[in-house]
Amino acid sequence: MNKVIRAGEEMRQLRSEMIALFAGAGWTQERIARLTGMSQPAVSKQVTRHGPGSPPPPTELVLDRYDTPWLEGRLWGLAEAISEALHHDARCTRFVDAVGRGRKRFTLPTVDALRRLVEEDLSLRRAELPGGYRTAYDVISRGLDVPVDIPVDVPADVTASGSASVRRTLAHRIQRDRLRVGVEA
Repeated sequence: MNKVIRAGEEMRQLRSEMIALFAGAGWTQERIARLTGMSQPAVSKQVTRHGPGSPPPPTELVLDRYDTPWLEGRLWGLAEAISEALHHDARCTRFVDAVGRGRKRFTLPTVDALRRLVEEDLSLRRAELPGGYRTAYDVISRGLDVPVDIPVDVPADVTASGSASVRRTLAHRIQRDRLRVGVEA
């Protein structure tokens, strides 16, 4: 029972942080309400709560980030896209569904398991998937295998902005959107 309560609190906090992030990036409250499945007055309340004193959003939403939660979010987005492209007949479908429902968390063993499933789908069903999926996986896998030193010109707040779950969820959404429009990596 405590796990259920804790998961609910984490989801509310995540949703609150995401609303603040999107509002800070200039999104309208109506658009945020549609995305989150909330009413517009509830979004308005969250936006006012995270008024002018809240931390600024990242300067630009790009996939080229260096931290592990970001790469995990990209992997999750890629696995979800593969599952949909293969009409939910992919090896990674059950895993993606469990993550989406909050039944699996991102830990080192679960990320490794998801990587194996995605790799298997990309190998066995190569003809059915766009080439950009393989390219994206190679970049993500390389980033998870070999931690990259953060370049000097990358501000510290770019990699440390928001909690790990916010960065993971944001990377997931950006990866999905990029794959949907056909942009590689």
